[in-house]
Amino acid sequence: MAKDVIIACDFESKEKTLAFLDKFTGRKPYVKIGMELFYAGGPEIVREIKARGHKIFLDLKLHDIPNTVKKAMAVLSKLDVDMCNLHAGGTKPMMEAALVGLTREDGTRPLLIAVTQLTSTDQEAMERDLLIHEPIDKVVMHYAKNAQECGLDGVVCSPLEAGKVHDVCGEKFLTVTPGVRFADGDKGDQKRVMTPAEARKIGSDYIVVGRPITAAEDPVAAYERCIKEFLGE
Repeated sequence: MAKDVIIACDFESKEKTLAFLDKFTGRKPYVKIGMELFYAGGPEIVREIKARGHKIFLDLKLHDIPNTVKKAMAVLSKLDVDMCNLHAGGTKPMMEAALVGLTREDGTRPLLIAVTQLTSTDQEAMERDLLIHEPIDKVVMHYAKNAQECGLDGVVCSPLEAGKVHDVCGEKFLTVTPGVRFADGDKGDQKRVMTPAEARKIGSDYIVVGRPITAAEDPVAAYERCIKEFLGE
């Protein structure tokens, strides 16, 4: 199964994003385009980054009624991204509709993954703000199983949960894990974190790394460090 490091390009403008990507003259990293950049640059920034040879995870976390999500996914499928996502909390009918909308006439589609619980959410916040009183680990596994039953390819989860997701859903069910920091780095606003090496050992398939690379003095060196720690290259 392919594993990779995805750089979270959480910049507020096209200019800053392309200036950052210009630093990578060798290996073309897999990049995540989130809400901030997509809302600033629109579909055109997706097309431009794709034309530069990068794989793209379009991280818009759709969550709406099934028909709206279905129609939105049909539009996103035309952008030729490699992966996109939605919130598993939108229920199984929404996930099933999303898959229909994302699938092109020739049967191809990007990978579709579901967000379980955000890595900024811990047990206390889940109980206090969402009134979900089950253990967070149990909630994540339930959401992952729902996503698998709907035909999705994997989930976004904390690296702390990646191994158990594979135990519950099988090794081919992808785990995409933010909340990755270097051992000597700052955790930022993430609550459930691991280092790249720890994420590899526990079973993450893709790690999403933002500030430890984008805010580094030498982003290319930080990216190569991530590759080495996670992929062993």
